[in-house]
Amino acid sequence: MAPIPPGIRFLSSFNKDQWYRAFTFTLTFLLYTSFHLSRKPISIVKSELHKNCSQISDLSVAGSGDCSWKPFDKSNYKQLLGAMDYSFLCAYAVGMYLSGIIGERLPIRLYLTVGMVTSGLFTCMFGLGYIYNIHSLGFYIFVQVANGLVQTTGWPSVVSCIGNWFGKGRRGLIMGLWNSHTSVGNILGSLIAGYWVSTNWGLSFIVPGLIIAAMGVVCFLFLIEHPNDLKSVSSQSTVNGNTKLSKSWNGINGHAETYLQYKKGSKSQSWDTELLLPDSVSVCVPVQQVVVGVVEFSLCLLFAKLVSYTFLFWLPLYITKAAHLDAKRAGDLSTLFDVGGIVGGILAGVISDKLGKRATTCAVMLLLAAPTLYVFSMISELGLGPTIAMLLVCGALVNGPYALITTAVSADLGTHKSLKGNSRALSTVTAIIDGTGSVGAAVGPLLAGLLSVRGWNHVFYMLMAADGFALLLLLRLVMKELGSRKPRPGAAMPLKEH
Repeated sequence: MAPIPPGIRFLSSFNKDQWYRAFTFTLTFLLYTSFHLSRKPISIVKSELHKNCSQISDLSVAGSGDCSWKPFDKSNYKQLLGAMDYSFLCAYAVGMYLSGIIGERLPIRLYLTVGMVTSGLFTCMFGLGYIYNIHSLGFYIFVQVANGLVQTTGWPSVVSCIGNWFGKGRRGLIMGLWNSHTSVGNILGSLIAGYWVSTNWGLSFIVPGLIIAAMGVVCFLFLIEHPNDLKSVSSQSTVNGNTKLSKSWNGINGHAETYLQYKKGSKSQSWDTELLLPDSVSVCVPVQQVVVGVVEFSLCLLFAKLVSYTFLFWLPLYITKAAHLDAKRAGDLSTLFDVGGIVGGILAGVISDKLGKRATTCAVMLLLAAPTLYVFSMISELGLGPTIAMLLVCGALVNGPYALITTAVSADLGTHKSLKGNSRALSTVTAIIDGTGSVGAAVGPLLAGLLSVRGWNHVFYMLMAADGFALLLLLRLVMKELGSRKPRPGAAMPLKEH
């Protein structure tokens, strides 16, 4: 008998539960990658929308339709482009506060599927504006607002799923890798949109729209919301007569014990908790122990996301103007910022796990980010080499705290004993935190559009000031961490097993 190949022995060493965990990790990673993939094209197409318009005065045939795309052919094009960003991000920020609450009342798989398919529809509609020669600013703003609302289905849903499947012993390295879906989506979105931006920018939206819609179908077919869902399938196949009884006591998301322990009036309900949700879905959140840190992290995320999303929406256009590159090359070069973001997110998770000090790790990266942004603004016109180096460094320092905050607060909530593994509460609070951060994401690109008229240096001053405010908001938590000899609870447990 021939020996078993080492690769097969390695694969067979994993049990069924581990394979499902790996599958859920990969699937949720790809699902949220497609969300960011569909958000990126607008930043790539910006430089193309006005690149031709700015050349009209240099052309002998100024009336040629190939040289302009109304309504972005006027001198206030930056304000118009900023208004499109703001319409998407403002709708996203408002919708995020509602998304967690709505998602709690619906199966996550169906909620996420509908959001992805409709997001693909609206993304394709933006690209159809090119094909059908639509020049109405109102049309594009409507599409952006609608897309911003449906995109809020993504983050609370994937966080809930990953929280259901992964538990103790999962370190910052694992969560840092998972959070790199943001940067991976931005990179793929830049490359896909950049491929068609100079020839048919409508396809720069249509192709990503089709991708996220297709991933929505994949979500519907394969996403397993909770490990208990698999157990219920096996139990129903063996005992069909108890199906009705098990459904009646299914509780919240299949957690009958959680429902019984935390329903209104239960004696086991702690004195320092309050209900975030209506009586029909009684989920307790420890106010005194959770809210104190959440407020500071949420406000810090507001300014951190302001900086990150300003780069997301305006970096390709800035590179086009500063480095004098065409739209495709600028889009390709801007992906280096997201490559740095992947490294920064992983490093932030690993360092915070080693030190047990999340706020301190964020503060150090924010402290280094401000002068790095200033240096980047000074040397970006000196050549391609310095620009590449600074894009990588800026990406790591800007996106590192952003990625760490979103996972650190979720870790604190997911590991708190009062939640008893209820992912629905995690979904709600995650939506609130990301909604607060999304306010900054909406304000940043809008301010960039207004300030860039006076010069790009004013944009960088604004970004450095935002980093400074984010740092100040963490000072109390940093002092608390430095004054404590013990590692912060949950530092080594990004998400608790539910």
